[in-house]
Amino acid sequence: MAALKSFEKPLTPEEEIEYLTKFKIENDKSAKDILIERNMRLVAYIAKKYNNSTEDQDDLISIGTIGLIKAIETYNIDKGTRLATYASRCIENEILMNIRSNKKNKSQVSLQDPIGTDKEGNEISLLDILGTDVNYVLDEVELKVQVGKLYEQLNKILTPREREIVQLRYGLTPYGYKTQREIAQRLDISRSYVSRIEKKALKKLEKELVQEN
Repeated sequence: MAALKSFEKPLTPEEEIEYLTKFKIENDKSAKDILIERNMRLVAYIAKKYNNSTEDQDDLISIGTIGLIKAIETYNIDKGTRLATYASRCIENEILMNIRSNKKNKSQVSLQDPIGTDKEGNEISLLDILGTDVNYVLDEVELKVQVGKLYEQLNKILTPREREIVQLRYGLTPYGYKTQREIAQRLDISRSYVSRIEKKALKKLEKELVQEN
């Protein structure tokens, strides 16, 4: 959090309206520059959420800044919402798109590597999961997973919602294993929707992680 201190303080609501008006109505480019500078703390905060061993913090901030600029340029001043609310989605979307794009250029993870054990204590790999009938995986397989190793793989491939559901289903959180019904109640969505997201996530893992011969 100390790094956030190096950025300018956010604008007050009154200042935000003032500079947005200057930029949107008067086409004042200096007002746009101020809007960018005074929202860099927001960019850094969001970038920090996605900072891991595969993404450099400075790169994420640069990418997030592109999202911020797009947000400022497309923001509708008549909507009545704060710029930060709208910009947060644009910044996060820009970072996620970049991560998804970059993952295809990174060396693939071997599905042969053990990531945990099954109920009998036998080593199990992602290949064991993905090579099994999906319905069996969803209903029967229980894993004790080495969280750090698998979590990095999930970050590269899945969306935040897909990652959250897979983590809850396979005990990758402090809350332990959760049924689809429990996850649905926790996320306030239907059980069938949880099932669809989980199946989609497993298919994405299979598609992206299986090494080509």
